[in-house]
Amino acid sequence: MEKLLVKGGNKLKGEVTISGAKNAAVAILPACLLVKGNCRIENLPDIKDVKLFLRILEQLNADVKYIDKNTVDIDCTNVDSYRPLGDLTRKMRGSSYLMGALLGRFSNFIVDPPGGCDFGTRPIDQHIKAFETLGADIDTSKGVIEGSAENLSGGNIFFDVITVGATINAMLAATTANGITVIENAAKEPHIVDLANFLNNMGANIRGAGTDTIKIKGTKDLHGGTYTIIPDQIEAGTFMIAAAATRGDVVLKNVIPRHLEIISAKLIEAGVNISEGEDSVRVWVNDDTKFKHINFIAMPYPGFPTDMQPQLVTFLTTIEGTSMAREGVWDNRFRYVNELKRMGADIRVEGKLAIIDGVNSLIGAHVKATDLRAGAAMIIAGLMAEGTTEITDIYHIDRGYENFEEKFVKLGGSIERVQVVDDLLD
Repeated sequence: MEKLLVKGGNKLKGEVTISGAKNAAVAILPACLLVKGNCRIENLPDIKDVKLFLRILEQLNADVKYIDKNTVDIDCTNVDSYRPLGDLTRKMRGSSYLMGALLGRFSNFIVDPPGGCDFGTRPIDQHIKAFETLGADIDTSKGVIEGSAENLSGGNIFFDVITVGATINAMLAATTANGITVIENAAKEPHIVDLANFLNNMGANIRGAGTDTIKIKGTKDLHGGTYTIIPDQIEAGTFMIAAAATRGDVVLKNVIPRHLEIISAKLIEAGVNISEGEDSVRVWVNDDTKFKHINFIAMPYPGFPTDMQPQLVTFLTTIEGTSMAREGVWDNRFRYVNELKRMGADIRVEGKLAIIDGVNSLIGAHVKATDLRAGAAMIIAGLMAEGTTEITDIYHIDRGYENFEEKFVKLGGSIERVQVVDDLLD
């Protein structure tokens, strides 16, 4: 078992290069199942969720070859199974995308309920609705999720709520279905656009990704090719907030600034300086800056990302006055608040609302990463705090950030990964 030791007090300064987007990668990798031919995926983040997905593809008999740590060749021509191992799929939420991909490839799938971060109830009713609209029968009565169809055909799918996961699954299944599929009230996140661009690059016919209506003309003739994954919006936002929280000066390279506009807007509202380049963003704080308390709501894109909510709340803990954060996506995403309170934060949670009263400073403490993005927030909190913060359960962080602590260290942060014996943590 490992933990991170984070010493606060250093201003982050310098340049950091942002890795490929985790959320795009875990959608594009299962999409390779629809392609008979070699897919070369570039700018693939070197993280645990990606490695796990590649193991799943190999278990299904795909040919996977690393060109370097961020470039992989995947050939799914010989994939002959629609039943991935539950021991693998139960470890990550993104494995749910195997349902749409396998349904599109084989008109069948048997998938165990996916795992990943626990934010409360994550229903799959909208996924099922999409699959049934395309002609599939879905059975969840046996402890697994089974889908089958004699003939997938296009249809009109209207989601009752905006849902990233169901939008992706509908796109995957509809890509090879007969006829035209129209997805309405679709999610608009950058990684949905990236998935559409990947599939189109391989011969699909998808229009409207990034809007609330996506139209797909099904085709069976998908071919191999090369595709580069977009930069990670959430990793970039995390470093933006870390730079602000430590009163630093950081240039982020390999970013798409328009994906970061709402994050930039909230930081500017709080008193942070931000300037944009073509593929870079600089975040800095003047010595005489007095931060302002702010309010925000986590919402589907182009709103403020729910995956950035814990990081921004952490930043707000030491800003004078009362800030409020409302979670508009998940039922239970404030579990990390108790960890911040161990460090002296003054936060109370009322349902989906967190009320943050600014304190003078955070104090180093023993905390845990309750999920992936909360783990990133704990690192930011440790960099802000007086003294040393010990962060356990850091496997969550490794799932979604590439060389995370190394990047912070290069910016001047004091972070050390150490081995620990389990019983010493009690």
